[in-house]
Amino acid sequence: MHVDHSELDRRTLLRAGLGAATVAVVGSELALPSAAKAAPGADLDWIISCDEWGARPPADPLSVSAIATNKIIVHHMAFPNVTDYSEAQAVKLARDCQDLHMDGNGWSDTGQHFTVSRGGYVLEGRRGSLERLQAGDRQMIAAHCPGENGRAIGIENEGTYVTETPPQALLDSLVKLCVAVCRQYGLHAHDIFGHWDFRNTQCPGAAFYRQFPMLRRRVFARLGTDLADVPARRWPDLWRFVSSPAVQVVQYLLAHRGYTVPVNSVFDAATVAAVQDWQYRNGIPVDVDATLTPQTWETLVPELDKDASGLPVSAVQFILNIKGYAEVTVTGEYDYATRKAVQDLQALHGLPRNGKVNASTWCAIVGGVVRQSFRHR
Repeated sequence: MHVDHSELDRRTLLRAGLGAATVAVVGSELALPSAAKAAPGADLDWIISCDEWGARPPADPLSVSAIATNKIIVHHMAFPNVTDYSEAQAVKLARDCQDLHMDGNGWSDTGQHFTVSRGGYVLEGRRGSLERLQAGDRQMIAAHCPGENGRAIGIENEGTYVTETPPQALLDSLVKLCVAVCRQYGLHAHDIFGHWDFRNTQCPGAAFYRQFPMLRRRVFARLGTDLADVPARRWPDLWRFVSSPAVQVVQYLLAHRGYTVPVNSVFDAATVAAVQDWQYRNGIPVDVDATLTPQTWETLVPELDKDASGLPVSAVQFILNIKGYAEVTVTGEYDYATRKAVQDLQALHGLPRNGKVNASTWCAIVGGVVRQSFRHR
């Protein structure tokens, strides 16, 4: 995490007319409209609150989002993989993180909503997040992922997971926390994403990210969701306030469709115009923020087989390399290394290991979730 974009999110919500103005919170006192004060939800006493771990007060008034929460974004903290699994270490972690974010980054408070230690302790991050989770209506505007800070619950996990995977205690607590967030905010296991799905970053780490299908399956099982209620494909809802490897994939595909756009992962004005023109030309509702809606994705991605070449293949190779398949390079030719990586990814997500890139494989490649993933064991 690098920049506090809570102000950007506030401006976006107000400009786009997505609900009432945000409301302020100072310390633990929330200035919410009375209608927003929901009845208490589940027992969340296992989450260590800001007061319990001795958080500093926010440097500035914090705000509650004016729009509904629609996803969870999972991070790793890029902190050392310590072997101290104690509660004392978890408290130290929360304090160190807050100090880094407030004193180092100049943010108002801890950037994420919740933190999970390697010992499996779950702590409140940004003040007010636990109270909002209990209410289950609106979230605190955070600072964990630019463009998503007002609609995504951010969970930081202690450690660095580029080549290592998290301890079992952390994974178990992350599942428990994701289940609670889903229940309180009306989300699903297919609404869980990684930081790099919406941001140019190495977070949450390639090794950890490979465990996300398993993480989602565990949450899915705990929630008792009916498989019929899972969409065939839950695409990442990229919009013009995010930049990520998946945005660069979109740019490759737009260029393949004849648009003159930069291929640099920045959702700039040219990319916005191209997405909106594609929507218009394909009879898709034109989104004011150029959101990559499911219909937009479904019409934009071409099917690829072993004889494919060109920009769509480059798009596949680019994002596979970014997300941990180091043996894949961008050549534009559907070579052996690319095919093997696609087959590996298909296996992770419960898709047929045929190496063909259809809409479901595209969805998994760009960070989305497919229904088959929940049948897979």
